[in-house]
Amino acid sequence: MSEAHFDLVVIGAGPGGYVGAIRAAQLGMQVACIEKEPALGGTCLRVGCIPSKALLESSELYHRAQGDLGRHGIVVPSAGLDLAAMMKRKDDIVRQLTAGVAGLFKKNKVTRFSGTGTLQGRRDGLTLVRCSAADGSVTHMVAKHVLLATGSEPSSLPGVELDGDRVGTSTEALAFSAVPGHLVVVGAGVIGVELGSVWLRLGAKVTVLEYLDRILPGTDAEIAAAAQRVFKKQGMAFELGVKVTGARKDGDGAVVTFDKGGVEQTLRADRVLVAVGRKPYTAALGLDSVGLTTDKRGRIETDAHFATAVPGIFAIGDVIAGPMLAHKAEEEAVACVERLATGWGHVDYDSIPGIVYTDPEVATVGKSEEDLKAAGTPYRKGSFPFMANGRAKALGQTDGMVKILADAQTDKVLGCAIFGPRAGDLIAEVAVAMAFGASSEDIARACHAHPTLAEVVKEAALAVDGRAIHI
Repeated sequence: MSEAHFDLVVIGAGPGGYVGAIRAAQLGMQVACIEKEPALGGTCLRVGCIPSKALLESSELYHRAQGDLGRHGIVVPSAGLDLAAMMKRKDDIVRQLTAGVAGLFKKNKVTRFSGTGTLQGRRDGLTLVRCSAADGSVTHMVAKHVLLATGSEPSSLPGVELDGDRVGTSTEALAFSAVPGHLVVVGAGVIGVELGSVWLRLGAKVTVLEYLDRILPGTDAEIAAAAQRVFKKQGMAFELGVKVTGARKDGDGAVVTFDKGGVEQTLRADRVLVAVGRKPYTAALGLDSVGLTTDKRGRIETDAHFATAVPGIFAIGDVIAGPMLAHKAEEEAVACVERLATGWGHVDYDSIPGIVYTDPEVATVGKSEEDLKAAGTPYRKGSFPFMANGRAKALGQTDGMVKILADAQTDKVLGCAIFGPRAGDLIAEVAVAMAFGASSEDIARACHAHPTLAEVVKEAALAVDGRAIHI
């Protein structure tokens, strides 16, 4: 039996896996990357982040053409919807980007293997890996190091019968062939409100069911409440504090049952989107062959440097603890392989931003106000509304605010939450500031161009010290 030898074998070609493979190759390693899907890029690129953002952008343009443009003096007599063309644009973007990753593999001399990667035990301090292709062929590899980057898959709930059509996950919701009359979304997290927004803008009635008494769990509560008020004005209906007990296909539609205050209720829908989170994907990895196990949440345990309990085997991204974010996986991958090559590698988890691409957007970095209160950390806060910003007025997008939290003694920025236009872009300034240990005074003293939305960040920083100018 012939075996291919590599310095590093990466299992999974999502954002963490392919970035880690490329960086390792740049550092001089002989690298292989195994991916079971025909296209590279993982869930994020194929059926997650990228296609959802494409549909969010297209649906927002359609929604604005339906009436919002009138405020700008632009009259669109009849804006029609060509859903097939919208989906084609989304698919074209995905194809271009997945092909781009394949091109980067070739450029950096990363050896790509198509199939399912499985650990096959250890020999002489090295790890044996098998790649089983869809055509039945098998490739055996010997790796000095292995990086597990297999990502995650959608979670479900007891009583929910996923059929991949009427009751489905985000994968199906990215490819509906027609706008549903009524879409029920189970879960008011990031995926639920984003895809709910897409279909709401395209004409669907959208009802969101959430177990908690709030939307966007983990987000600063004040910002989440502000977002819910705006989403409600947009037409999204929320049933909070309910427990979904079942969902199933029923004829050409679906039925959802849920418990609210001890009373079981039923909703009929054309389609149901189950968006209750994701779980690590470790099926068929062969962890037991090398003596690895997962924790109660299915995650692979690692130390601070992404090393598992087995020498030479590392894990990053959604299969380990921490937020399930593509950019978090990328940073971990780079830190992991750079440490292998140079002895140094670090991720600043306090400055990893998170974004909800609704309209307006929601973006956060660092600690929320609830986090600081729970930890007993003394803090000061400053906030400033987009309503008082000239650029936001010109855009006609004045909902929301920027909120900055700083240490009460040192003024070091501890967190920021933004609800408003281009929040996902604006949060980058604060993330960089936090990475350098900046204070709110540092942000406030920096000159921000006028008129820009970034001035709202400056004013919020000024407000920490009670000296905002324009309010």
